[in-house]
Amino acid sequence: MTTTRPSSRGALRRWRDHLLLQEDLNFLLTNRVPRLALTRSMGWFSRLRNPWLTRISIAVWRLFTDLDLSEARTTHFESLHACFTRELKPGARPVDPDPAVITSPCDGIVGAFGPVTAGQVFQAKGFPYRTEDLFGSQAAAAPFEGGLFVTLRLTSAMYHRFHAPADARLEAVTHLAGDTWNVNPIALKRVERLFCRNERAVLALRLDDGQPLALGPGWPGPHQWAPGTPMRKGEELGWFEHGSTIIVFAPRGFGLRPDLEPNARLRVGEPLLIRPGAVPAHP
Repeated sequence: MTTTRPSSRGALRRWRDHLLLQEDLNFLLTNRVPRLALTRSMGWFSRLRNPWLTRISIAVWRLFTDLDLSEARTTHFESLHACFTRELKPGARPVDPDPAVITSPCDGIVGAFGPVTAGQVFQAKGFPYRTEDLFGSQAAAAPFEGGLFVTLRLTSAMYHRFHAPADARLEAVTHLAGDTWNVNPIALKRVERLFCRNERAVLALRLDDGQPLALGPGWPGPHQWAPGTPMRKGEELGWFEHGSTIIVFAPRGFGLRPDLEPNARLRVGEPLLIRPGAVPAHP
């Protein structure tokens, strides 16, 4: 009879999972800290260009997460930041070409979703927030009254670039200053109006049939666009550098992907919404 010792990586992950189940401790470690200072410090550290430091940092990162670099264009990174914002190999994220389908703009875990009712949506059960607070004004939120929203949360190990969900024109990018609360499920159940408090950017898109669409990502990577810039479905729009969430808003008449469920994992290019009156080629 032989026995094997569990790998150190497996043991660390079990320890990590145990900590994650301790909600009070998890919330304390991820939010009851000087958030802005910690975010700036991590931003500075992630940009240090040292091959040995980068390798060690990535090795530690992989011990505690499901980081998979097999799809990355390169596995040699000059900094931790370069790994976090990595590009993928061509074809790693095929985009559904069906014009009836609005695709997921990012890899993400489905959070709260549903109708926009009386200018209100939910970040978690029992935690509503007003769309005008998220968008920054009632005028910006008004086109989505009676429509739909879907929250997509990215973990640290996921692919962190986001892409156009349809052929569209980018009409405006509005940056809204704010805090840096962690956006994990534990915080979403404890901090009211969390998305409205955090730093965020609102990307206003107009589809080729004139319908408005909005993406509300937090911490987008640096980019420049002129008003009215045309975007092709699947085209890269930017990337995240820190906390990562996208909330997709669509106006009245759009439908949800029929099998959409909380905690489902979606990838860039997979179906998310259905255009009004359209019938997808592959239900």
